[in-house]
Amino acid sequence: MNSRIEYWVKIPIGPIHPALEEPEKFIITLDGERIINVDVKLGYNLRGLEWIAMRRNYIQLMYLAERICGICSFSHNHTYTRAVEEMAGIEVPERAEYIRVIVGELERIHSHLLNLGVIGHAIGYDTVLHLSWLARERVMDILEAIGGNRVNYAMNTIGGVRRDIEEKHKRAILDMIAYYKNEIMPKIEEIFLYDPTVEARLRDAGVIPKRIAIEYSAQGPTARGSGVKKDVRYNERLGVYPDLGVKPVTPKEFTGVIKGDVFDRMVVRVGELWQSMELIERAFDQMPGGKIKTFAKDNLILLKLKKADGEGIGRYEAPRGEVIHYVRANPGKDIPSKWKAREPTFPNLFAVARALVGEQLADVPVAIASIDPCLSCTDRVAVVDARTGKREILTEKDLLRASIEKTREINPKVSARPEMVGVSCQRGDLL
Repeated sequence: MNSRIEYWVKIPIGPIHPALEEPEKFIITLDGERIINVDVKLGYNLRGLEWIAMRRNYIQLMYLAERICGICSFSHNHTYTRAVEEMAGIEVPERAEYIRVIVGELERIHSHLLNLGVIGHAIGYDTVLHLSWLARERVMDILEAIGGNRVNYAMNTIGGVRRDIEEKHKRAILDMIAYYKNEIMPKIEEIFLYDPTVEARLRDAGVIPKRIAIEYSAQGPTARGSGVKKDVRYNERLGVYPDLGVKPVTPKEFTGVIKGDVFDRMVVRVGELWQSMELIERAFDQMPGGKIKTFAKDNLILLKLKKADGEGIGRYEAPRGEVIHYVRANPGKDIPSKWKAREPTFPNLFAVARALVGEQLADVPVAIASIDPCLSCTDRVAVVDARTGKREILTEKDLLRASIEKTREINPKVSARPEMVGVSCQRGDLL
């Protein structure tokens, strides 16, 4: 009996692949060139940060949270501090809230310019990569001038910010914005909104309908590109954002239509570049004087947090979408009893995987790149017995032993040194 299944082919993309910025694996099932199934495999970048966090105090954890992701380092740091501030009832000075807006929007500009370049590279248009990444250097120089680093600038602290934005920084930022508006944005708009070749390549690729975006809880530009008006800064009236007039950006404002494809997701990022620059200018116009943090020293923060008894949730609209941090107090101790972070890439990955069904194989790299995935901040591990469905907590020793046994099963010639199995370890939580 002839059956179409005889002609199905499975193609693994990853975990190491030129089209992927970080290790991840997509098993694509094809019927000819048409995709009929996408299986996403994660776990190649697991770092155990949440387990490590349970051995760190609130201040140390703040810097650990910042290292969840380099591109969104401020976003994670900011979200974590907001969670702790809610848990302990700590108020943030108004000037610090405005500085948080300025640094957060600078990071958004940085991230969106990076992704626009990645998309250009994915479609073989490296001129776009060179243009956007050259422009990105300017904002990274600004972030270095303010915080001391191009990545992980350590601006936040619990109860405010660690550094003020001085007059020289303000002048440099406004000069940068003028440069972007006059020199970079017209070129970016011409390429991503009006270039017929780019539109022909990106239109109808990786379409995520609004219904699927909602069903899979897509976040950030991925959701807004499908017409979902969801932005934590606007919906939750976050900090001083309502005073600055922030609104969700959708493609309809620029093109008049919403298809939810790669083209629309790029349109959202272009629109958000304009919006971020406007928000920074308004923040400078409205920013009051005064203190930039509640506590003068870190030890005073820890004394306050030892008395806390409760839990807090921090939310923020990172460049890739909503970031959530949860913190639970540990009364009498300066170490939280629980910290949990949820990043936007996890739901976005499965939304775009669902959207690829029915598409062509050639659209896979650009569709995945369009959600700007960050796998280092996404990976989790849960050990489940495939036969019973039971979940277990395994130690490092258990995982190492299972890995050796699996390796021997695949290749009997491989032998592990006996002493490797006896590595000292501690029991960790199920992440």
